[in-house]
Amino acid sequence: MPRSLAIECHLRPEHSKPNALRRSGKTPAVLYGHNGSESVSLVVDTRAAEFLVRDARVQKTAIALSIPDLQWQGTVVLQEVQAHPARDTLYHLSFFAKAAN
Repeated sequence: MPRSLAIECHLRPEHSKPNALRRSGKTPAVLYGHNGSESVSLVVDTRAAEFLVRDARVQKTAIALSIPDLQWQGTVVLQEVQAHPARDTLYHLSFFAKAAN
């Protein structure tokens, strides 16, 4: 039985710079479809994101995502992974919320 994947995200601070976030051990991310067509900017702990990317398949694997700042949790899929081509470091993650049945 495959183990379930879960990750916790936080709202991205307003006016934060992506490179500064990466230097502080955070990876910028975005969640689409959690509230209709609305998207929300997030940050994820880089170490947790690396484990997630290693184990999840893009657009295939269901992931339990929670955002304590919004008191939201739900099932998402990893829509896109952006990484630095030479250093193989994460740049950005995109999640898409699955519709509740």
